[in-house]
Amino acid sequence: MIELRGLCKVYGAGESEVRALQGIDLDVDQGEFIAVMGPSGSGKSTVMNVLGCLDSPTSGSYKLFGTDVSQLDRDQRALLRRHFLGFIFQGFNLLSRTTAQENVELPLIYQGVPADERFARAREALAKVGLAGREGHTPSQLSGGQQQRVAIARAMVTRPGLILADEPTGNLDSARGREIMELLAELNRKDGISILMVTHEPDMAAFAARTVTFVDGRLAHDSAGRNGPVGEGKGAGDAV
Repeated sequence: MIELRGLCKVYGAGESEVRALQGIDLDVDQGEFIAVMGPSGSGKSTVMNVLGCLDSPTSGSYKLFGTDVSQLDRDQRALLRRHFLGFIFQGFNLLSRTTAQENVELPLIYQGVPADERFARAREALAKVGLAGREGHTPSQLSGGQQQRVAIARAMVTRPGLILADEPTGNLDSARGREIMELLAELNRKDGISILMVTHEPDMAAFAARTVTFVDGRLAHDSAGRNGPVGEGKGAGDAV
C-alpha cells in the first residue's frame, strides 16, 4: 500500500539546514497497524506529514496504492487526502459549536456526498465507535474520550484506505487511552483499516502489530511484526 524509497526532507539551507528525513525506505502492507516511535526531532512527525500529503519530500519517492505521490501537485494531493486518508489528532480538532453528527458529516460534505447518505453514514460511524444516542451532543457536552471517539468516527466515515493518527491518546488519562487503543485495534482487525500511529507511549504502541522507530531522521528499528494484507483496496490513481 505504501512504498517509501530514499525519502529525504530538508528544511532551510546553509548553516540553518535541517535534514528531517535522511533516506527512509519503508513498506506498509494494507491492513497493517503500525506504531511510529522516536524522540522529539527524530523525523516521525515529518514522515507522517509526507504520508498525509501535507508536505512533499525534498527527494526520494512515496508511492501510495502504486501512485507516485511525490510527483503530484497540491490539488492532486488534496484529492488523495479527501478520498483515501483519514486523520486523528491529539487535540481532537472538532468544531466546538457543531454536534457530533455534524462534525462527522463534514468530510462527506467535501466529498460531495448527498445529505441523506451523509446523515446515514455519520450515524453508522458514531454507532460503531459507541456513541449511538450522542449524535446531537456538542464537544463541550462530551468527555475527552468521547470527543476522541467522534474524531475517530470522522476519520473513518469516508471509508479511507489509511488512517494516520498523531498521538491519539496524548490528551487522555490512561484508562480512556486504553479504550481508544482498543477501539482502533478493533477497527483494524474487523474492518481491515490500515493505521499508522505516532505515539511516545510504549504501552499504547503495544496495541500495534508492528513498531518502527525513528532516530535523527533515519529509520533505526522496524519490528516487522506484520499483519497479512487485507483485500485489494482502492487505487489512488482513480482519484488523481
